[in-house]
Amino acid sequence: MSEEIITSTGQWSLVVLRVTQKRVKVWAGTLFSTLTMPEHARIELIDAVDNVSVHTIVKSDWNRPFSKIRKRFYITAEFSDLQPGCHYKVRFLRRIEAIHGVREASWQLLRSAQFDTLPSQLPPIGEKPFTIGFGSCFYNHRDGGQAAGAYKALYDRGDPAVKPDITFLTGDQVYLDIGFDSLSFVSSEIRQRVADDYALHWQALGSILNRGATWMLPDDHEYWNDYPFHDSLIPTLLALKIKKVRNTWSKASTDGVRRVQQSPNIETFTIADKLAFCLADLRSLRHDHGFLPATEFKQLTDWAKALQSPGVLVLPQPLIVEQNPTERNLLSFKTQYQQLLQALGSSGHDIVLLSGDVHFGRIASVTLGPQGGRLIEVISSPLSNLTGLNGIATATPSFKPTHFPDPALVSMPGWTAKPVHYDHSFAVSTKRGWLLSAYPKSRTREHFMTASFLQADNGKIRLKVNAWRVRERDHDNLPVRDFEPYEIDLS
Repeated sequence: MSEEIITSTGQWSLVVLRVTQKRVKVWAGTLFSTLTMPEHARIELIDAVDNVSVHTIVKSDWNRPFSKIRKRFYITAEFSDLQPGCHYKVRFLRRIEAIHGVREASWQLLRSAQFDTLPSQLPPIGEKPFTIGFGSCFYNHRDGGQAAGAYKALYDRGDPAVKPDITFLTGDQVYLDIGFDSLSFVSSEIRQRVADDYALHWQALGSILNRGATWMLPDDHEYWNDYPFHDSLIPTLLALKIKKVRNTWSKASTDGVRRVQQSPNIETFTIADKLAFCLADLRSLRHDHGFLPATEFKQLTDWAKALQSPGVLVLPQPLIVEQNPTERNLLSFKTQYQQLLQALGSSGHDIVLLSGDVHFGRIASVTLGPQGGRLIEVISSPLSNLTGLNGIATATPSFKPTHFPDPALVSMPGWTAKPVHYDHSFAVSTKRGWLLSAYPKSRTREHFMTASFLQADNGKIRLKVNAWRVRERDHDNLPVRDFEPYEIDLS
């Protein structure tokens, strides 16, 4: 019997979803309707140093990523007892049964992936830092594989000092509400449209999703603009006024968030009690009076109040914002916004906020409350710009508000509005638009960022941020830096 044949198709996906020091979860399957569900699949975990398989899981219990849709399917697998700070590979294979006189039974390799477990300690100065790659807002229309190609090049061949260990995608990984076909009133068409959009976007992002563990937070375009609210007058979204259409669309997009992206509501982890992480989905559970229900909001604020070290907060929208008259941002939910700021400022430790959404990239810093901590807000958006008529939503960097919290909108006991420090040299560069082109407005260059952390000699944590242009490469075909590294010590 032949052991294995090696072929693959870009319509299969293998995604490393999340990782700890000792465990990993992977997602394997297809979001396309053209492939046949295997009777048996195999997921192998391989020690990348010795290139030896250390664990194999055989699966036949397939799941459907979208309710009421046949054909598309996936499985998940979890591996435990891993070693901290180690590199592993994963392989996804299916069983090909024997055909008498033609071939023997074999295993076909469909996709492969690789990842590093979280380190047990933050590396000291002089060693490879713990590095996060992050970005948001990916519109596939004119990407042409550039975003994933740039990330792949940096991961595979770039300087180890900036190679991502894990990835955070902070929202709008898919745009489900773009185009006039969003207006369908037919439930089956809505479901297939959502599933097809996911299939195309996940295919395009494949070389990101199979390099390092990826946490994904949704923002509104995983649902529809300004979700869950449907009071918009955008022509492509008028069908949402019909309850049946809205319910079908909401259920299909929720399937994408929960079953495909497998986004957490609130998820936390730490590295050696030196750096605390929290990812919070502030979109999926919004209601009229808040961006989170009470239970999840308490989880978020409890994390902030208990900080014994600098924190890294990952959100789909930024905190340093002005009031938005056309759609809701976090400031629109003033009570929870103020309570969250108070919780973040209560420990006196610095908070690094990694976010997206706003179609520009920039770094801002400001004092966070009376205890003396700082908020360092890093926005990376977009991975790939909107085009055509939707290109009116592209943007260039904003350097407002000038003070935080905005004294005209927010008042909290013991807090005073502090000047926000915007260094224009740490804003991602822009390109001019042309009315008759695919990009009618000036826009921020497509990019992603990396945030690297080291244990400094002074007991503080050193953060270094780089921005990488997706569509420009150097002589080694690596993505070009957009600005010189931003560097700061956290306490």
